[in-house]
Amino acid sequence: MNIPSAIVAHFDKNELVAAIAQDATTHEVLMMAWMNREALEATLTTGDVTYWSRSRNELWVKGLTSGHAQKLVSAHYDCDGDAIVLKVNQVGTACHTGERSCFFSELPSESGAL
Repeated sequence: MNIPSAIVAHFDKNELVAAIAQDATTHEVLMMAWMNREALEATLTTGDVTYWSRSRNELWVKGLTSGHAQKLVSAHYDCDGDAIVLKVNQVGTACHTGERSCFFSELPSESGAL
């Protein structure tokens, strides 16, 4: 798999890129995780979303043990090449807490902007 040089050039010092999973149908942001080149190649090749676990220092196929899998619909990278959005079909919940999305906690705002 040939990953665009625009992405490879912007992997961080640990050779990782931020990957945001978004529900392909509802557009809900589900989670953010990290990908290295191998995880990105595996995702694009198999359609099974694969991340890099920084805590375990290994590839992590989403849902392999939990059953809460993500199937890739499409992948997009931003104008700077330093972030990826994965549009996915989510099976079950995305968050390890049992919530559908990892983004369920709202930050308080005193400005009234929120």
